[in-house]
Formats: sequence, structure tokens, C-alpha cells
Amino acid sequence: MAAETTEIYDFIVVGAGSAGCVLANRLSEDGSRVLVLEAGGSDARFMIRFPLGFRNVMADPNLNWGYQSEPEPHRFDRVIPIPRGKVLGGTSSINGMLFTRGHPRDFDIWQQMGATGWSYDDVLPYYKRLETDSRGAGPYHGGSGPLKIIKHKPEQPLYDAMIAAVEKIGIPHVEDMHAEPPEGFGACEMSLAHGRRASSSQAFLHPAMARPNLTVETRAQATRVIIENGRAVGIDYVRNGQARTARAERDIVLSGGSYNSPQLLLLSGIGPADELRALGIEPVLDLPGVGKNLQDHFTVMVEHKRKPVFPFDELLRFDRMARAVIRWRLFGDGPATQFPAIGDAYYRSRPELEVPDIQFMFRIVSLDTHLWFPGVKAPALRKFNTRAICLHPESRGEVTLRSADPLAPPKIFFNAASEKKDVETLRTGIRTIREVFAQSPLAEMTDGEVMPGPKAQSDDEIDAYILKATGTSQHPVSTCRMGTDDMAVVGPDLKVRGIEGLRVADASVM
Repeated sequence: MAAETTEIYDFIVVGAGSAGCVLANRLSEDGSRVLVLEAGGSDARFMIRFPLGFRNVMADPNLNWGYQSEPEPHRFDRVIPIPRGKVLGGTSSINGMLFTRGHPRDFDIWQQMGATGWSYDDVLPYYKRLETDSRGAGPYHGGSGPLKIIKHKPEQPLYDAMIAAVEKIGIPHVEDMHAEPPEGFGACEMSLAHGRRASSSQAFLHPAMARPNLTVETRAQATRVIIENGRAVGIDYVRNGQARTARAERDIVLSGGSYNSPQLLLLSGIGPADELRALGIEPVLDLPGVGKNLQDHFTVMVEHKRKPVFPFDELLRFDRMARAVIRWRLFGDGPATQFPAIGDAYYRSRPELEVPDIQFMFRIVSLDTHLWFPGVKAPALRKFNTRAICLHPESRGEVTLRSADPLAPPKIFFNAASEKKDVETLRTGIRTIREVFAQSPLAEMTDGEVMPGPKAQSDDEIDAYILKATGTSQHPVSTCRMGTDDMAVVGPDLKVRGIEGLRVADASVM
């Protein structure tokens, strides 16, 4: 089938996710002709905007790529589900809406490794520029940006009990996790505007779509970057079953995320030459780092039964939730805008570490929580759900092609828990969570541990649980990493090394 050639643009952005929506807005500000290609559809869905609907949209196959990992040999060949948004806004349209910046020291280390322009002092003005924080403008926050950020208000008696518990084991309470120092325990920050999800598409893309120079095509999956004489000049893509081609006079920017950006480079002949030839793809540029060095925040869950009934438990009764949803639809406020979180903590398991190596996410409900109604369906068992997250994993995976078919999903191999240090970090996390819940008055609110359970006490027993239960926090990075060495895919300017007119701008460069 011959490709239908569309108009020529100045810029083409592939992917309307967390990064691509921002780029679409910024690149079209000065009148440049910008085309955005998004493989998914519209984000005009009730459940996307509804804060408590995130579990539903994350599981919706119409909004999700439906990826899963290859069998993980260090996890008994189990596969790991990988939710990724396939919709305007990308994963920012289906995630849990938590807003967290990187640690300042992480950015400074990037610069020390050669990523000029990426120090914390360099990126802080952009963080401030993107947000309207509920605190207002200040040294660490913006007060007039497109993205609305609020501080979550947890259940106060429980929050006070948690503060007392973490402080007893040496974790300080902090009012602002994005100020100095950015570690300790505090309330979550969330991307919410007037009680509704503030996704990247809502904050950046939709306000720009009235510009005549910005074109957004949905249901448009890129299949190849067209390279001519060492320069990226266009994109082949499929929209509604029709093969099409778009050309760019300036730059093509890949913003498909840590799985789809390397996949598109590989399909275009940019990557490890021998691997490409084995799939029948003629190499255009031998760039061995494409798809390599995959990292993610591996996580395990600890659950405790809890004694008290909190307002959120009562909200889950069907009739009360129905009333709350009606109020939310009419006014954008009320109990349906609440989130079942206590708070998050960032923790250095060893004092000599420069940055926290573990994150804790404290929640008042478990994954099996559901709506209930007397005499029809009983409520779920009341639980505290806490996640320990390994923030700096040493395990490395990769993203490769399954075949030369551009519509086939990529092969994603985390190699999770392959490094002993990651398992040790998660084990420390589990023991620390247990220590927190043993402190009064939080201890009086609990009624025994459910997972991993009281029988898991020795290092070997806890490690066995970790290998069975390890999942991903859906924070993949580094498959098109920036740098100056031979394995780098892009430089600090995000230009693909060896190809003119082609950049990658998403979390894959981190």
C-alpha cells in the first residue's frame, strides 16, 4: 500500500505523553508548524479526569499499551505487567497523579558525568515555570505555570500517628519535599486542577490546540524515522489503517517514552547493527546503546490489617460514592477528590549515602479495595498498604525488537532483582516498614501483618518473598540515555548521536 504524503512541517513530535505535550506547546508558540503523532485516542473520558478512577483507566485496554515484561529469570520466570498510557497525555492520563521531582543531588551528578546544563540549578527554573503550586510562588515553587499542583490533605489523626512513628525511628517530618533537604516523611503532592486530573495533555496540549500551526493526529502510530543522507527528514506512520508519511524541515523529536522511543529508533535502523541485521533490518547507524541500560524503580508491598474505620472506608459505600461523584461532577470538590494516601518518605538506609535509596508509599487501602453496600457486597478487609521502592537499582535490563513488524510490541526485559544489592535494599525497606508500624500510637491502629506475613523473618525468607512479589513503579528510564561515551544515544542537547535533525526528549534519556 503506497503511503499518503501529508503536509510538510517544521517539527514532528512522536508521542503526546508527559513530554510530548509540553513540546507541542512550546514548539508551536512562535508560529512554527508542528505535527504531533499519538498512537492512542482522545483523553475526553470521565474516568480519566476523575481522581479516584485511576485504577480503572490504568486497567482499560483502550487506554493502555498492555505491555508486559519477558519472563524474569530471577523472579521464577514471572512476567511483570507494565501499564503505559496509550492516549493523549500518555501515562500522565492514567497514573496515580503523584507529583515528585528528582533529588537535587541526582541532577548535579548528571552534570558531573558530562550532562552539561542538567544540574539542579539549571533545571529548577523549569520546574518552577511549569507549575502553579498551591503554596504560591517561592524559592522552590512556581505560582503561574500551566500544571496545577496541590498538597494532599491526609486523614489527620492517622497522619499525626504516622509522623510520630517515623520520627521515632529517625525519619524526620518535612512540610515540603521539594525544598531543602528533600528527604524524610511528608504529605504527597498531586497534579490536580479544580478536583480533576491535571495531565500533561490537559495542562499543555489542549490549551495549544487552538493554534492553527499545531496539528494533533490521534490513532497515528509511527513506524519508521526516514533518514536521508544522515539526516532525519520524516516519519512513516499508520493512521486508521492507512499508511502515511509526514516530513519535517527542522527537527523530529521522539517522545514515546522509555519503551517506544528506542523501539522506533531500532525499527529505523538506528541501534546495535548485528541485532538489527538478525531481524532483517538494514542498519543506518550502529548505535549500540539504543534500548540498553533499562532501569526502573522496583518495589515490594507490605500490608497490615488495620483497626479503625476512616472516612474513606465509608466513602466506598456505593450510595455515598454516587453522591460524592455527583458533587464532584457539579462542583469539582467534596470527598471524591480525596486520595487514600497517608504520605511518602524518602530514606537513606545508610548514613554515608549521598541521596535516599528507598522510598516508602503509605496508603490506607489495598489493591483489592472495592465499592460495597450492606447486604449486597461486603467491604474489603481494612488494610494499611505500604510500598518499599528501590530508588537506585543496580539491575539493568533492555528493550529490543520482537520482530521487524513495526506494530508488534517491543520485548521488555527488566532483569529485575538480578543484582544482590537491589534485593538487600528492598529487604531493608521491609524491615524498616515493620519498625514504623511497631511504634505507638500507630501500632495500636494495626492488627497484624498480612504480607509478607509474620513467618517471613530471616533474610532468606524475606528475600524469597521479594523475588515472588517484586513489581515495577512504572518509572522506566535510560534506554536512550544521554552522555558522551560510546554507549550514549543522545548528547546533553538530546540530539541523537550521528543523525542530524533527530532528538529524543522523554524519560528514556535519564
